[in-house]
Amino acid sequence: MSIHIGIGGWTFEPWRGTFYPPKHLQKRELEYAGQHLTGIEINGTYYGSQKPESFANWAASVPDGFKFSVKASRFTTNRKLLADGAGSIEKFLTQGLTRLGDRLGPIHWQFMATKKFDRDDFARFLDLLPDTQDGLKLRHAIEVRHESFRDQAFIEMLRERNMAIVYADSDEFPCIDEQTADFTYARLQRSQEDVETGYDDKTLDHWGDQARDWAKGDRDVFIFFISGAKVRNPAAAQALIAKLR
Repeated sequence: MSIHIGIGGWTFEPWRGTFYPPKHLQKRELEYAGQHLTGIEINGTYYGSQKPESFANWAASVPDGFKFSVKASRFTTNRKLLADGAGSIEKFLTQGLTRLGDRLGPIHWQFMATKKFDRDDFARFLDLLPDTQDGLKLRHAIEVRHESFRDQAFIEMLRERNMAIVYADSDEFPCIDEQTADFTYARLQRSQEDVETGYDDKTLDHWGDQARDWAKGDRDVFIFFISGAKVRNPAAAQALIAKLR
């Protein structure tokens, strides 16, 4: 099984002394996270472009087998007509993210909760997403947050393109539980601050069973603990990794 479990980002002050040891060097936080987790969702790329050298340095800071997902720029998804976003998509994909090399996991395309399903426009947008970049295979995970996407036409257009619907376990947004690709991408968003591991043991057992089920048939699985009680997310990720081992 290839199951990668982690958190969103690695720089968060409340993690210093809870996840990172006291007085741990900030410049070595990613290295530490790479030793204790198996994946990280890079969120900074949503807000702005990064330098190619940054991607290369991030890749060099984590061990073999570690995977980064990369959150697509907001300028690619937060627009009235998605099909008009070719230039923004190209800018995002050519900023140097392929310098991650074999540490590159899926690209995470997140849409606002106000974005409704327009079949033709969405199909044209998906057609803009390439299968490769700089000779590196790309995998695309699509996170939608409006009930109108609970439509078989949407599900089938992703299945035809081998793109994953993000499984979003959240109190705020709909969860579309459909497997449409040869990998699964899940974002778990219900951690609780009064639970040391973010989720109680029974719930972590559930997600361990779910991860194994998703991984059947050699499917890669990416699970990220996001939002909720953010201070507890590294502990939740480590607890789930321990259960799967």
